[in-house]
Amino acid sequence: MKFAHFKLKALGAALALAAAVPAHAELVVVVGAKSPAGTMSNEQVAQVFLGKSSAMTPVDQPESAPVRAEFYKKVAGKEAAQAKALWSKLVFTGKASLPKEMAGNAEVKKAVAADPKAIGYIEKSAMDDTVKAVLSVP
Repeated sequence: MKFAHFKLKALGAALALAAAVPAHAELVVVVGAKSPAGTMSNEQVAQVFLGKSSAMTPVDQPESAPVRAEFYKKVAGKEAAQAKALWSKLVFTGKASLPKEMAGNAEVKKAVAADPKAIGYIEKSAMDDTVKAVLSVP
């Protein structure tokens, strides 16, 4: 009986640890299916999402979403908080407006599909024919 109790505790600890470690989903940077934009580099995407280029309109995931932190880390080499600080400075000086923030993959796809200048990022598993990938972020 004691051994079964120990196994149950060990299983519970393993499950708690697995829940605490975020699963890294493959991300894709997307534009509307009819957008003229083609394949882009990390640098080009980072320029848009850090407010250094106004060629496209960035569409962000929620601030609390793990996908947002992963995107900024892998594409721009920045923590999400660093990117937010850059945007705050741009907004304060009147040089830019904050990116649109959508509630999740479906909302980002909808916003990007509706605006030929919009660019966003979603989990690859959420791709459909309303958007096309311009960059894969493994």
